[in-house]
Amino acid sequence: MAIVTSSNKACSINPLKMSQPIGGSFAFLGLRGAMPLLHGSQGCTSFGLTLFVRHFKEAVPLQTTAMSEVATVLGGYENVEQAILNIYNRTNPEIIGINSTGVTETKGDDVDAFIRLIRQKHPQLEKLPLVYVSTPDFKEAFQDGWEKTVARMVEVLVEPVDAAAPRDPSRINVLPGCHLTPGDLDELRTIVEDFGLRPSFLPDIAGSLDGHIPDEFTSTTIGGIGVDEIATMGQAAWTIAIGAQMRCAAEAMQAKTGVPFRLFERVCGLVPNDVFIAFVSEISGRPVPAKYRRQRGQLADAMLDAHFHIGGRKLAIGAEPDLLFDVSSMLYEMGVQVTAAVTTTASSVLERVAIGEVVIGDLEDLEDLAKARDCDLLISHSHGRQAAARLNIPFFRAGFPMFDRLGAAYQMTVGYRGTRELIFALANLIVADREDNRQPTPDTWRTT
Repeated sequence: MAIVTSSNKACSINPLKMSQPIGGSFAFLGLRGAMPLLHGSQGCTSFGLTLFVRHFKEAVPLQTTAMSEVATVLGGYENVEQAILNIYNRTNPEIIGINSTGVTETKGDDVDAFIRLIRQKHPQLEKLPLVYVSTPDFKEAFQDGWEKTVARMVEVLVEPVDAAAPRDPSRINVLPGCHLTPGDLDELRTIVEDFGLRPSFLPDIAGSLDGHIPDEFTSTTIGGIGVDEIATMGQAAWTIAIGAQMRCAAEAMQAKTGVPFRLFERVCGLVPNDVFIAFVSEISGRPVPAKYRRQRGQLADAMLDAHFHIGGRKLAIGAEPDLLFDVSSMLYEMGVQVTAAVTTTASSVLERVAIGEVVIGDLEDLEDLAKARDCDLLISHSHGRQAAARLNIPFFRAGFPMFDRLGAAYQMTVGYRGTRELIFALANLIVADREDNRQPTPDTWRTT
């Protein structure tokens, strides 16, 4: 069992974590016709918007209440009111999702009270969903912001259902963690639908951030799950939560509607996918399609082929807790030594990472540990590339943000196919590094 420790440095030198408000806004981006709104300064929103645009290479809707120094001291009611009215009049959103930032949390703005006053003053906003989530960026991290926002969506948008009411046996809810990409969600959707089930994903970033070009321009999100569909999620027979971070949202769904849930902390690897496929088969009452038996065999063969290159490697990994746990566990099962692990925030899964110590810290901590423990493979988001270059070891990009490579939205790690693709990508990275740094041998000596 891993011991979880926190870095005691006075400041972060090379940050690994992204902030809570960014994680919360990311969740709102998975709703159709949504306009995420950060209650804070323009700089906070500009930084988050830059990360999203560089990662997805798409136009991303994100607005701000543009708090100035004076407004921060005196209170932000007028800024929130004006921002909501501007968005309502100019973009005609289906929902506005509001996340707080550090500056307004320090002041202590009561945004829920602001929203009640705004609705009383402006009756045209009566039917417009306004969802506020407290996500101060001076504590916790990206994953926490996503977790709180999805749980709040369930509390506000899902209509209560009598626990004894009849359920639709063909309908299930899927609550994906922030560590899953649009490509991952598409793969999960395909798996579930192949068993004759109709999934509702909350949030559904595969519908809004998968890189498709819409027929008409819209200033809000161009896809995702609609507010009307969210309202009826209480009619589903089951809720599938993916990642430990989604437990709170699943429990909120169960408490409000009586829908039972099953939490899958991992969907990367052979055994976790066996468990997942078996559960979907059980709740659907259908046998496992032949295509997944074949995909399982392909994954087993890929693991056999790649373990000659991956086995024995010393891994340094820096990521959000659920991504770190999922990927490092899969690689550990293939013979990789998890030698350095740094994450962004506390989580129940960290104690089960296959290493003696997990550090809540930054990329400087990861680089120091990787150097001290002679690691020869590094996995993190794009900000880890300089550390990998200084250590002169192969570097695999995973997580958010990934701004120096194309196709971040389509990277897959879930299911038999996603695990297979991840294994091949890592093995090929190691093979290429070995070829680039090949040591001289008699076969390479000059003969003339």
